[in-house]
Amino acid sequence: MALPSLRTSASGTSAAGQTRDRRTPARRLADRRLFFAETFRTFRTTGAVTPSGRRLAEALATPLAQPAGRPRAILEVGAGTGAVSRILAGLLGPEDTLDLVESNPRFARVLEADLHSDPRLARHGKRIGLIAKPVQELDPGARYDVIVSGLPFANFHPGEVSDLLTRYLAVLNPGGQLTYFGYRGTARFRALVGSSRSLARHGGVAHVLDSFQQAHATGCRTVWANVPPARVWSLSAGHDDDRLEAAIPPPRSPGHDF
Repeated sequence: MALPSLRTSASGTSAAGQTRDRRTPARRLADRRLFFAETFRTFRTTGAVTPSGRRLAEALATPLAQPAGRPRAILEVGAGTGAVSRILAGLLGPEDTLDLVESNPRFARVLEADLHSDPRLARHGKRIGLIAKPVQELDPGARYDVIVSGLPFANFHPGEVSDLLTRYLAVLNPGGQLTYFGYRGTARFRALVGSSRSLARHGGVAHVLDSFQQAHATGCRTVWANVPPARVWSLSAGHDDDRLEAAIPPPRSPGHDF
């Protein structure tokens, strides 16, 4: 299964590519430094040493590639310093809304400032909002057409991943799309340095992800241009939830990438 590409304009550039990263080199360096610092301070919930690259951000944003002909509600969970947020903002329709969830207070402060100072975000006004708390505290009555998750599932426990995916699918409107990613090429490293306990936890997470992918997946692609390369999955709330139990595969070996 392959995810579609972002739509292209007559000039051959993608819609997201038309809003290129206009941050200064100093700002880009500051974002990388902040990510690096937060990786060591809160690795479990940060899960990366640098913001997502543009190619990965565009792949995560593919559900917005085609106009829907109606207002859409979009949710980004784990927005970080806004690398994916800026791509999503560039694809918003005139009546679309975007909620950014970021529980890390340091990242949230950067996002709050950018909502007022970055033209790509600020031009949408109140249609882009910041929710500076965990996604578990999201309004249970909220509904979305697209959810983009940047949370590091590989760092969580299997039960947490199952709860998150169940919550995502529950707040998606019928036919809505969820995208998320996992880094490739890390399984061998984990097999070499991981404890038996961490390997068992990782195998459990892979098992949970497999079950949801087999029941709900609509596409998958690898973004080789990201550092490190990442596999992006797309899941749909439109699939039959009864398939989930029947689709649960045998547990993967701990050395399997997501």
